[in-house]
Amino acid sequence: MTKRKAAETVIAVVVAIALVGSGFWLGWAEGVQTPRHIMVSGLSDMTGNGSTTAPANFGVFWEAWQDINSLYLRNPSTTDQQKINGAINGLVGSLGDPYTEFFSPADNTQFQQDITGNFGGIGAELGIDNQNQIVIVAPLAGTPAANAGLKPQDAIFGINGSSTDSMTLDQAVNLIRGPVGSPVTLTIMRAGWQKPQDFKIVRATISVPNVTFAMKGDVAVITLNEFTQDSDFEFYQALVKAVQHNAKGIVLDLRNDPGGYLQVAVDIAGYFLKPGTLIVKEVGRSVPEQDYTASGDGSLSGFPLVVLINGGSASASEILAGALHDDRGTPLIGTQSFGKGTVQQLQELSNGASIKITIAHWVLPSGQMINHKGLTPDYVVSSTPETATGTATVADPQLDKALQVIQTQIGK
Repeated sequence: MTKRKAAETVIAVVVAIALVGSGFWLGWAEGVQTPRHIMVSGLSDMTGNGSTTAPANFGVFWEAWQDINSLYLRNPSTTDQQKINGAINGLVGSLGDPYTEFFSPADNTQFQQDITGNFGGIGAELGIDNQNQIVIVAPLAGTPAANAGLKPQDAIFGINGSSTDSMTLDQAVNLIRGPVGSPVTLTIMRAGWQKPQDFKIVRATISVPNVTFAMKGDVAVITLNEFTQDSDFEFYQALVKAVQHNAKGIVLDLRNDPGGYLQVAVDIAGYFLKPGTLIVKEVGRSVPEQDYTASGDGSLSGFPLVVLINGGSASASEILAGALHDDRGTPLIGTQSFGKGTVQQLQELSNGASIKITIAHWVLPSGQMINHKGLTPDYVVSSTPETATGTATVADPQLDKALQVIQTQIGK
């Protein structure tokens, strides 16, 4: 997630609300030869510049508008602005992009509070898979979600008994969040299960360390749980500990790291890549192409390093892992990463509503785009049920493989 007013997240579902207008004849002769002009009172020109030229037949929209006003049974209880909001929602839905969403004025206010305020939750990042199903991207270690046994790629079929079939991601997030100490029930479907199961989870104030450090023999294991504003400094502190323990190599654990601030990932990459090295490109249609390059001292550019990833590694963590892999051939170990590689920007509308709109995608130095693809490990190693929940202290075959691989680097 970049430091623009854009919110990158997480991952949303598409509610495809199609606006369908039906043409009809006003008369055999005039209906096929004469354009239909409809005046709608109470509305101004929606383009804001007086233009009436559009590449599509916008008159069909006004036909539908007039038919609804004339014929719909409960039309008196629906305001014109509600219809406009519904039309915009349908317009956004027609794009087929799960990360582009419309927020009404009330929803926009709630969204702004969600991304800046404190809240009670379960400690899981949500996303959407290739089937437009809301899923768990990553349960953060030590949170109610991890302790309850939720895993990356778990599909959320229901929240407190309500189906998620027609929910946006933000609607699902709002239902899951709530007062600290209160329960929320998630109906979960997992690969290999015959039927969904209910998980009752008690909400808590979510506070987890961004970075953790441990020594495994002569190797430092540094785990990044999320890329927050404090992660860069905490990562530096972990590197200091590695030096103090005379570490000969580093295992960078990005499993279940849902991402965060892009610039933090760029700053951390600067420890391992030489100054000026390309980390990622931001490429869009209507925004300038932007290169993000390493600006650190690259003091660890030759230091033995391997990276752990899994299905909960998304966004900024995929960018960091991909850049290290592309430039210095850092081995990736684990399972396929999530595949979140687009940039969203929040556009405020004049009536207090907003559109969170996809404006660009990330391109790794190799030219690979992450979105919907993710990163493929050099060494594919499945996790055990214990390590997938983030609560295990033993039986971690992915970490075991990483320690084995890095020893070959140390030996060289």
